[in-house]
Amino acid sequence: MSSLAVAQNPPTDTGMGAAAPASAASPPGAKDWKAPDITKLPDDKYGQSVRQGKLLMEETYKHIGPEVKDVKKRYAGNNLACTSCHMEAGGRKFGNPWIGTFASFPQYRGREDAVSTSEERINGCMERSMNGKKLPLDSEEMKAMMAYLHFLSTGIPVGSKLEGGGTLKLKTLARAADPVAGKQVYANTCVACHGDKGQGVRRGKAGDANGYLFPPLWGPDSYNNGAGMGRITLAAGFIKGNMPSGITHLNAVLTDEQAFDVAAFINSQPRPVKRDLEKDFPARKNKPVDAAFPPYTPGFSAEQHKFGPWQPIQEARAKGIYPLK
Repeated sequence: MSSLAVAQNPPTDTGMGAAAPASAASPPGAKDWKAPDITKLPDDKYGQSVRQGKLLMEETYKHIGPEVKDVKKRYAGNNLACTSCHMEAGGRKFGNPWIGTFASFPQYRGREDAVSTSEERINGCMERSMNGKKLPLDSEEMKAMMAYLHFLSTGIPVGSKLEGGGTLKLKTLARAADPVAGKQVYANTCVACHGDKGQGVRRGKAGDANGYLFPPLWGPDSYNNGAGMGRITLAAGFIKGNMPSGITHLNAVLTDEQAFDVAAFINSQPRPVKRDLEKDFPARKNKPVDAAFPPYTPGFSAEQHKFGPWQPIQEARAKGIYPLK
């Protein structure tokens, strides 16, 4: 990693491009992993950097948000935190965990059609979910975030696939996701925390850089349309496994259909627009079927790409019909 000198408990390196041994491909604990205990780290330079990184992830708005006093530190464009989408400081299964992330990069990323680093992945979130700008690779903040990600991968071999990564992978609906039905799901399940206008609940007042107790789901202080959460299939998996607040994938409240519908409602509301989205997925075969921005798969509307049904688009892709350049 270009901006972090790893020195303590590095992940086992099986060699770039080499096939990982069976023990690395399926390490002990691949199903029952949990976040390492940060309180056991010594108060040395590494421990301090890891703790700073965790704090940055949990209180992003307070340190690099748009309301911080030092204008040079205003890298995030909204008052969300990284942990608005990465539950339990990146330690929850199917809550977009960071466990093992350090050991999985560099990796090929279809959105760029290139091999990307962890730092580039962080900056992708900065420009999309945080609706802001890139952190300098040599900045104290980037180094601290990388230290925290490194710590969370303690003892995890390179190339490991841990159960519970990302979000729940739900089977897509045979019908289109319905934002009208989703509005009712939102009213019944989400409005108490996120507000009737999706505005969330602030800890203090606008301008105090204290962020939200419950984040806004749309509007100017939410993620932009280039964020992963802007895709209904990904949002539905996240919602099913983590919402309403207090549940996990083990005691989900919503049905799959309700999760898709409420994701459709949320993502049909106004939010910031990311420029140049059409440059994403330059190898068009990589463009997800629910990525609702041009270019589109010939024969299918923008609306169908956004809401579905997605199976016909997938079938067209299987026949070699891809979005045009």
